[in-house]
Amino acid sequence: MPLNCSYHLNLKEKPGFLLDRKFNRVFKNEDPLAYHSKLRRYESTPLILLPRLAKSMGIKELYIKDESRRFRQNTFKTLGASFAIYKYLEANPGKHIFCTATDGNHGRSVAWAAKMNKQKAVIFVPADTAISRIKNIKKQRGKVIVVDGDYDAAVARARDEAERNGYVLMQDMSWEGYVEIPTLITTGYKTMMMELEELLHAPREPLIDFVFLQSGVGTWASSVVAYYRNRYPKNMPMIIAVEPLNSDSLLESIRQDRVSKTKGSQQTLMSGLNCGTPSHLAWKILKDGVDLFLAIPDDYAIKAMQNLYFPFRNDTQIFAGESGAAGLGGLTALAYEESLEKVKKKIGLNRQSRVLIFNTEGVTDPDNFEELIIRETEV
Repeated sequence: MPLNCSYHLNLKEKPGFLLDRKFNRVFKNEDPLAYHSKLRRYESTPLILLPRLAKSMGIKELYIKDESRRFRQNTFKTLGASFAIYKYLEANPGKHIFCTATDGNHGRSVAWAAKMNKQKAVIFVPADTAISRIKNIKKQRGKVIVVDGDYDAAVARARDEAERNGYVLMQDMSWEGYVEIPTLITTGYKTMMMELEELLHAPREPLIDFVFLQSGVGTWASSVVAYYRNRYPKNMPMIIAVEPLNSDSLLESIRQDRVSKTKGSQQTLMSGLNCGTPSHLAWKILKDGVDLFLAIPDDYAIKAMQNLYFPFRNDTQIFAGESGAAGLGGLTALAYEESLEKVKKKIGLNRQSRVLIFNTEGVTDPDNFEELIIRETEV
């Protein structure tokens, strides 16, 4: 039974794709790896080759960069939050209260980075945030405030409270007049790409053909695209942005040719990607830098989690949360869904393809994880 993904092909000539000069002045010239490498418990996250899973997907090579143990916080978002807070405190020393809205991982990371710098943090979460994610934030001494509404409502509340109380808003999305902090967060994520320079990012051309990027507000995805635009302006790998079918704000935005809120129900298990509206800063990069916008049903992300947890013989086991596995979910959809056969041919995904995927989070909601890895899917 087909699961009916949605997509938009966005094949454009990459040499004509330009980054905003003000943004790129920061992104290109800052070296977040130099900062992160000095932090306690820093280590480059592993790049894992999964040959058996690659063969089952009908491709030549499948690489997964596993962020599930980054700084023992189980998420890549520690990179963006820590670098942005470091740069803010460098320019504004003293005591501050940092605040943000989150579905879990970003707020946990802001609280962790604030505590590391002996600062305070106030974190606003949507009403349906998992209890385990709230507990993870509190473990980092973050004050949690539950907002009656979705992620966008939590962002609006964080903005209001920051202005009213003098908090420093550390939001990982941008809007008109709010770009400096999101630019620093986007730049912080560049560390994981720099870690690949000894492995997949050769001087003249990348050693991969496709990169799958799960996307919520799009900030992390825009960091990856900006990195490739700077490093390989004439031969970028093909970029596929993957998001939940019921929370497809990027896909809606490309259809409308402007930043737009999803028309979906926002009922998805991929809670880390359940963001109703993209970041303005990220959208400026993604609208020209992404080759295929793909929205997938939850079952593909669940199947990806299961394929990583119950690996093929001799492949490495990987613990991935439902959002962390979404990139692989996108590849799984292209491998198995008949309705995507034409788009698969158009982008050239075949048995000679080398694919890079990121596991952006580990097990951040243990109860949900235990249920999902044994759930039957339609894939």
